[in-house]
Amino acid sequence: MNWKRMSDTAIVKEIGTRIKKQRLLKNYSQEELASRAGIGISTLQKLEYGSYATLKTIIQVLRALKQLDALDSFIIDPGISPIELQKLEGKSRERASKRKSNNDHS
Repeated sequence: MNWKRMSDTAIVKEIGTRIKKQRLLKNYSQEELASRAGIGISTLQKLEYGSYATLKTIIQVLRALKQLDALDSFIIDPGISPIELQKLEGKSRERASKRKSNNDHS
């Protein structure tokens, strides 16, 4: 799929189509999935049609479909940047410090 060439509206419709396909693969009716997701059936219908979707609604539906792992590819976690990693490494101890004893008067 070439997401870059698609309009925002077309992308929302594609997301709705994919959610509908997942619902049908799980053999859930719209009523059942809406209930499992804790949303109204009209909200699910709008989502599947591609006319309405909030991020929260998508998350609720993905959770109900047991597809939350799809979020891993939605926005990839960049991890720790090399600069941050270097800063963290710079703070690591290389040796123990000398302990001053109570009897040490120097």
